[in-house]
Amino acid sequence: MSQAPTNPSDISCFSADTFADLLSGDLLDISVGPDSKRWSLHRNLLAHHSAFFSQESDTLKDGKLDLPNEDTSAFRLLVKWLYQGHIQDVSTIRGAEKKWDYAYACQNLYLLCETIGIHVLKNIAIDQFRKGCAESRLVPGAEEIKPIYERTAAGSPFRKLVSKIAARQIMDPDLKRDASVYRDCFQANPDFAVDVLNAIRDGTEGMLLDDPTKGNGCQYHVHENGDNCHKTVHFEDDDDATIVVG
Repeated sequence: MSQAPTNPSDISCFSADTFADLLSGDLLDISVGPDSKRWSLHRNLLAHHSAFFSQESDTLKDGKLDLPNEDTSAFRLLVKWLYQGHIQDVSTIRGAEKKWDYAYACQNLYLLCETIGIHVLKNIAIDQFRKGCAESRLVPGAEEIKPIYERTAAGSPFRKLVSKIAARQIMDPDLKRDASVYRDCFQANPDFAVDVLNAIRDGTEGMLLDDPTKGNGCQYHVHENGDNCHKTVHFEDDDDATIVVG
């Protein structure tokens, strides 16, 4: 009888017998991405981490699985984790752009794990994504955020993360970023707009804004040629006479 690993998700903790058993049996042919990059992986190992690979369905048919919408860089990280028990730490990567590229691959790894149901790897992926953003000083824009809301459910930790990132970008006084940069995301998924607004509320600790029903109403008036309500008018026959309009 083989001994159960102390950490069922860490392959380095497996006994020799358990490891050998997981690498026995049939292989699953998996095609990834629009170019159908092909991998053949041990189905027992895959099924050990996710019930997705234990089922018989139209998705898994004749020993094959097609994942045309997944990212090949993310899948390579999955393969490394499956057979080595870990993925690279972004801190070992040099250069801001390369760190960001790796962080983005980890974002796609998270989405891949959403599809195939390997939840423990989602935690690793999101940690590396956060660290990659911090170390590269780069964050996802609207195009990177859209697939997160398209492919995760309400309440997803990754939704919470990117909505807070967007809220911080909007509120950063040094950036002076207009919220319209996220217009496509707001239109595609109203939940994103709600999450960003809630993140701003929580981030400002409920700070009450000025009451717009009180005080000077000029900013709510319609003016011609950009004039405001306090335009000074000079009369031809008296240079000193003025009148305030509004």
